[in-house]
Amino acid sequence: MADKKKSGSITHSRYACAIGAVHTVSAIKRAIPIANCGPGCTDKQFIMMSFSNGFQGADYCGGGATPSVNVGENEIIFGGQKKLKQVLNASFKIMEGDLFVVLTGCVGELIGDDVGAIVKEYQKKGYPVVYADAAGFKGNNLIGHEAVVKAIIDQYVGDYDGEKKKGLINLWSEVPYFDTNWKGDYSELKRILEGAGFEVNVLFGIESKGVESWKKIPEAQFNLLVSPWVGLKTVEHLQKKYDQPFLHIPVIPIGEKETSAFIRKVVDYAGIDSARSEVFIKEESERYYYYVEHFSEFLSEYWFGLPARYSIAADASNNLAITKFLTDQIGLIPVKAIITDNTPDRYKELIQKEYENISEDVSVEVQFIEDGYQVEQEIENADYGLGRPLIFGSSWDIDVAKKKKALFVEVSTPNNSEVVLNRSYIGYRGALTLLEKIYSEVVRE
Repeated sequence: MADKKKSGSITHSRYACAIGAVHTVSAIKRAIPIANCGPGCTDKQFIMMSFSNGFQGADYCGGGATPSVNVGENEIIFGGQKKLKQVLNASFKIMEGDLFVVLTGCVGELIGDDVGAIVKEYQKKGYPVVYADAAGFKGNNLIGHEAVVKAIIDQYVGDYDGEKKKGLINLWSEVPYFDTNWKGDYSELKRILEGAGFEVNVLFGIESKGVESWKKIPEAQFNLLVSPWVGLKTVEHLQKKYDQPFLHIPVIPIGEKETSAFIRKVVDYAGIDSARSEVFIKEESERYYYYVEHFSEFLSEYWFGLPARYSIAADASNNLAITKFLTDQIGLIPVKAIITDNTPDRYKELIQKEYENISEDVSVEVQFIEDGYQVEQEIENADYGLGRPLIFGSSWDIDVAKKKKALFVEVSTPNNSEVVLNRSYIGYRGALTLLEKIYSEVVRE
């Protein structure tokens, strides 16, 4: 077997390359990604992030409809600027969009074409187009996502010196398509925050108004980031650019305890009256515990056959949120928590601190592993005690779950055994859906 430390290769990756950020663009209503890369690159990203990840489908310009330069040998030798201009002209003529985003992949960057200069020519002519570097050698799709967001803010949204609107929040959270449940999660976060009395500006998906929402970014009172690390560069940039503060909540809320605390933290930070939010919390909590009370009968009846220990291998957002919920509110015991999204080193200490206080008197040693072979070895060799193991992971982990005769729940990319429409595991309602998912596996087995 090759020395992976020397070769730098990994097996069973759980993310796409930076050009996968075409999905960040297509998740914006009437925004058109233009892939300045080799043939097949965007198709592979679609397979990884959408087709084999909940069969999420594609937006108007996503999937096979994404315009691509398809850089080949001719462009590598003579340059690709002419062909890029041809694709831009054709896209403006054929595709109906409010914003066009050129994403340059590995080949485009390696041949050294001045994509920025080309795009600026079109910008001067009044075309709504921006560009971003998204070469795979610079990082994965999470890095590409942040690069695209910054490009749109700097080149399209532009400068702003107007007033800030109290109670208006820009919501930054999961990466579109990479997180299988992103559509339902943004809808639920918006519902929760609006219930607490906020006006919520969502940038992606059905809850967004497209480029109108992006133009509205500078008007917000503050930016709310609900994510362990993805998006920190974005809100820090917005703070410098628009003198706009941000609230960073690393743990995406799941369940009554975490969601109620989340609402109170945001209300306190915003300095708005808490009367409305407390009414909302009371109503949602009563509804949540009504269902949990009925669920408790199942727990008391079948407690002898239920799993007590679990392992989880997922990206930082899902891993931290689910681990916090299961450990702190359900009382399950984590034996392995493995983060698979190649988290940058500068954020690891911040995330580790969250696991050190995952519940009262409970800490978890989190591991950062992106190689699928190593992840599967860690899951297989974990100590699950005498009970049946419970494993949370991606489709890559199904075989090891079968080998361990474990109960298995897919919570991470890729996920090719479920069709996901608008499901969510977060908030008050999402937590109930997650419990249904877990314990239906128990009954089924």
